[in-house]
Amino acid sequence: MEVLKISSKSNPNSVAGAIAGLVKENNKAEMQAIGAGALNQAVKAVAIARGFVAPAGVDLVCIPAFADVDVEGENRTGMKLIIESRK
Repeated sequence: MEVLKISSKSNPNSVAGAIAGLVKENNKAEMQAIGAGALNQAVKAVAIARGFVAPAGVDLVCIPAFADVDVEGENRTGMKLIIESRK
C-alpha cells in the first residue's frame, strides 16, 4: 500500500482527495508526517477527507502511531496516521 508522505507545505485539500481515493480502493490509507507543521496539515486533511466520504455513509477513523523514518541517512521519529473506513 502507498504511504502518503506529508510536509508542512502539503495542501490539505489535495491530501484529503488522495486519502478519499485510497480509502475507496483499499478501505485504508497511511500517512507519515515529521514535525508539528506536517502533522497539522495531515490532521486537517483527515478532517476534510471525512467530509468527502460522509455523504456515501462512510466514517473515517484515524489511528496515530509513532514511526521511525530514515531521512537522508538519519533516523528520525515521526508520526504515522492510519486512516480506516468504518461503515
